[in-house]
This record gives sequence, C-alpha cells and structure tokens, in this order.
Amino acid sequence: MLPKVSVFIATSLDGYIARENGDLDWLDDANTTVPEGEDYGFAAFMATVDMLVMGRKTYEQVLAFGEWPYGDTPITVMSRKPVELPDNVPKTVTHSSESPQELCDRLELNGIRHIYVDGGNTVQRFLSAKLVDEITLSIIPILLGSGIPLFSSQYSDVKLSCLETKQYDSGIIQLKYRIKNNVSNA
Repeated sequence: MLPKVSVFIATSLDGYIARENGDLDWLDDANTTVPEGEDYGFAAFMATVDMLVMGRKTYEQVLAFGEWPYGDTPITVMSRKPVELPDNVPKTVTHSSESPQELCDRLELNGIRHIYVDGGNTVQRFLSAKLVDEITLSIIPILLGSGIPLFSSQYSDVKLSCLETKQYDSGIIQLKYRIKNNVSNA
C-alpha cells in the first residue's frame, strides 16, 4: 500500500503561500501574534511523519532561515535540476528527480508509511497525481491580492471531506480535509 501523503501548510485568506517574489514577510508578521508555545498542531503532526518531501524553492527558502529546522527528519528535495546539499544540512536530506508516483513507489519499498509534502509546486504535482490523502490548511487572516498560489488549474474536481475545523485566538482558521478521489481511496 502506498504511503499516506499529507499536506500541512499556511495560506493567506485569498490562497497565496508567498508573495510573487517568494517573500514570506506577511507570514512572519502573523507569527508575531502567535502565543508562546502555540504551534497549531505542527509538532504532533511531525511526530506522525516518516519523510518530508519538499520542492527546490521551499528547500532554498528553508536554507535561508539559517538553522536547519527539521533535525534529522528524512527529507527528499524534488527538483529536475541537481540540488546543492551544504555541509550544515543533515545527511538525511537527499534529492530526487522522480515523478511523485515513482517517489511514492520507492519510498513504500523502503518502509515509509507517512509522507509530508511541502511547497506549492510539489503539492500541486502530488495533487495532480492523486496521491494526497489529507490537507491541513492554516488560513492566515490577510488578503495579499497576488502572489504564489497554493492551488492551480493542473487538476480538476478534487473532492474533499472536512475532518476538522479549528479557530485560534490569533485569528487563524485551520481546516483539515481528507481527499476523496485520490489513488488510494478513489
């Protein structure tokens, strides 16, 4: 059986994950209103994850943070072009130019049961391949007007079933959905 594939991501109310230039200043601003110790369920989610798959642009953004935030979590960076892995990045970070289906097939053979997918293009590619099982979407109370969208027209009619809705004092709304028409439960 293919690994479970989950998305855990934040967007603006109008559906953008970053400004057109990739800037996350609006997300940094939102983080200043988060009460100390609140992570919106991210640590509990990460405790269930065997592997993180991210796109090259997301990987480059994470590198710019300075300190590597994922510890020794196994990570695959998806990119058709070679990816530089500096010395400060754990040896658990690898690169793949496989398709999402090929990657899931290989990871299944390696015993991976739960994959976290991050990054706009990568999420879109996994949705297009009907491999995503769940999406946890934290909606930040801001309208950007333009930027890099989380969702695209690469796919159509992705049917969802709402599993959970949470409202936080910071104004963030978190929605958790199960995908109804993916490969494993079509």
